[in-house]
Amino acid sequence: MRDPNICISYNKTFIITLLLILFTGFSGFTQEKSKTNFFKEVYKDFLKYGTIYAAGDLKNAYEPSRKEFFVRPPEDGNLYDVPEVIEVTDYYDFDYRYGFGIRKLARFDYERKPKNFYDGTENQLAFSAPSSAIKGLEYQFHWEKERERDEVFKNHRMFIKWTGKYHIIKAESREIGKLDLAYQSGEVRARLPIGKKFSISAGAIYRTHERGYGYNPVEVWLNELDENGNIVNYWYTLGYEYGYTDHFTTYTDAGTGNSIYDWIWRDSNGDIAAYSDIDFRNTVFADLMNRYNNEFWDERSGFGVVSPVIGFDLYHYKSKFWLHLYANWLLPYHQYVKTDPDWKELHYGNRNNWGQGGLVEDAEFEQWDDYSAGISFGWKIAKNLGVFFEGEYTKYWDTELFNSTAGLNFTFR
Repeated sequence: MRDPNICISYNKTFIITLLLILFTGFSGFTQEKSKTNFFKEVYKDFLKYGTIYAAGDLKNAYEPSRKEFFVRPPEDGNLYDVPEVIEVTDYYDFDYRYGFGIRKLARFDYERKPKNFYDGTENQLAFSAPSSAIKGLEYQFHWEKERERDEVFKNHRMFIKWTGKYHIIKAESREIGKLDLAYQSGEVRARLPIGKKFSISAGAIYRTHERGYGYNPVEVWLNELDENGNIVNYWYTLGYEYGYTDHFTTYTDAGTGNSIYDWIWRDSNGDIAAYSDIDFRNTVFADLMNRYNNEFWDERSGFGVVSPVIGFDLYHYKSKFWLHLYANWLLPYHQYVKTDPDWKELHYGNRNNWGQGGLVEDAEFEQWDDYSAGISFGWKIAKNLGVFFEGEYTKYWDTELFNSTAGLNFTFR
């Protein structure tokens, strides 16, 4: 079972950063509270131009283009009678999504409101660019539930950011159920504007991740050796761990007359699962490896790491030409402040330190670079001709995420 205290610890990080942002915002007007109405200031700074929304959608579920079938003997017949053909195509109930939330996110000049209403699926650069389109508070608190191919997932995104002239404070907690993605982060940066179009920032960021990237539990299990260098876990013993049994057998090949020796495998119900070791390893064992890994990670708690971060924004906008460049670099001076107490060596710093026998002797923490960058470019070459390009790339640990869009518009006049 996952340790609930870990989730509480991560939520504390989010809440502490949230309180820091709120304090920063309140401090700007508490000195004037005797001159103005406190609640009007709260409305102006936290609710004005914000939107409360509830939305959802329904759509047809995925349906395969070709149906699947299998055959079985007739109820009162035998294996060699005309069989019954049974359809076994998977059909799913309709997909749905519904959610609600509150948001206050500014758009850069080149960004357009995608629809006439908000539904929580919008992805704006306020989430990823270091600076924002406005000074002050931005936020989104969104919760939703969705069903896809009969699987139900819960998602959320809690995001809050305060951009000042000389500082940036941001906190985020996000979960995407169908991608098995969940993380929390909090960061504080000093910001230096250079002119009206360029700024640089530097500070520290705290991030979490659920799994020990670069560590394969079943591979380490298979490579375990005792003090004499002998194998501890032979591959086939994993079957025993999950209730499979084997027994030695010999039979004669009717075609060649040769005697064959092998092992027959049965599941926990006593049914034959494989007629040989190689058959077992190529079928059942492959599923058991994944099951072992998943159960291993379900019993481990997550990880938290603090990293120095620097970034920049370059923003130029005119009605006929705009360019927005931004980047974040998490320098290779990462420090884990939260790891599983029983498995501290699982963190990403040991991703290349595992081999036969386990963790290599005198293994040293191995640093790495994480970074993200984005661009939005548009140029109206003539009254009826324009080109655009948008793209974003992120590399965290051994995960890469990227997307891009490019195009040309020609309008008849």
